[in-house]
Amino acid sequence: MIKWRKFDGTPIRKSIKQSVKEAILREKAMGHSLKVCIGTDSQVRSNIVEFATVIVFLREGKGGFMYISNEKRPNNMTIKERLLLEVAKSIEIAYKICDLLDKYDVDLEVHADINTNPQFKSNPALKEAMGYILGMGFIFKAKPDAFASTSCANKMV
Repeated sequence: MIKWRKFDGTPIRKSIKQSVKEAILREKAMGHSLKVCIGTDSQVRSNIVEFATVIVFLREGKGGFMYISNEKRPNNMTIKERLLLEVAKSIEIAYKICDLLDKYDVDLEVHADINTNPQFKSNPALKEAMGYILGMGFIFKAKPDAFASTSCANKMV
């Protein structure tokens, strides 16, 4: 089971789906309009890859907050495989909570830490990542618009 925490380090003890539902209900009760962005980033350290997946809740005009999950794996993959695994992790979470977001009319974006510029090493994974995310019916964002993965998750790895 994936362990989640809040930005301040407080563990989330309920299921992520239940925690997201409670957050939506709480924020809507306070009159906030929400958007959720999900992204994953990774860092290679020696022979280990650490992944951070974030669920970012944006309050329209009033900041936001996020839930974070980290995972470590052996580094036995190419950069393209690692980037597509980042996307798969984001999609897994998006799929888990998308029915809640639909029910409570909350927009969802899936962010990929992949550069649209062909000069960058991440670019060869762009078409597959975009196809994967769009094929699942989610809104796709890549660099420079993918802040959930490139900024939020990046700081949690």
